[in-house]
Amino acid sequence: MDLIHRPSPNHGERLLPVSIIVLHYTGMPTGEAALDKMCSPDGGVSAHYCIEQDGRVFQLVDEERRAWHAGQSYWRGITDVNSASVGIELVNPGHEFGYPPFADEQIAALIPLLADIKHRHGISRGNIVGHSDIAPQRKQDPGEKFPWPALAKRRLALPSPTKDLMDPFWTDSGFMLALERFGYDVTDPTAAVIAFQRRFRPETIDGIIDGECRAKLLALLLPRPQ
Repeated sequence: MDLIHRPSPNHGERLLPVSIIVLHYTGMPTGEAALDKMCSPDGGVSAHYCIEQDGRVFQLVDEERRAWHAGQSYWRGITDVNSASVGIELVNPGHEFGYPPFADEQIAALIPLLADIKHRHGISRGNIVGHSDIAPQRKQDPGEKFPWPALAKRRLALPSPTKDLMDPFWTDSGFMLALERFGYDVTDPTAAVIAFQRRFRPETIDGIIDGECRAKLLALLLPRPQ
């Protein structure tokens, strides 16, 4: 893969081994504006990689270093997600600026990059997440238009369960316990449910716990033969 090196000064020392990949959208009008911010000493943010809409892949921070992309976040017991993750930004203006679909060239560039990182660090599919998964109270990227199924069919993300679904009829509090067990921060229950829906049922994002949400979460938690 051809990487364009555009070094960012915004990084630090890792305190944990890499076990997570976090996908973001840039949420700015242009890719150049996003790169300028991530590479500015005053920007206060960075990522390891940024993928333009035309498929160009920029490396901003070496994977050995801790980039500043996750902010205050949590996933499966880890509170310093920056230390434990590789961050990939995809250029997309996001919900604030119209939120167009992700470009085919962009996803075509993401797939081999993601596969390489996943293989080198031995990362499980369940730890390839969106920014909204790790910070449900603050973030909604990469959003409901992100093509998770394209990654899932290549075993680069968990698929959304669709077959043999069974509603366990948990109470709402039981659902939240299960969601926390799966990995989410459930401090704000509605935000956590919305994040789960955005990731696993993007066609209906209403924050309401229903039978489909319960059935999908149960399927995600059940062990499966490899």
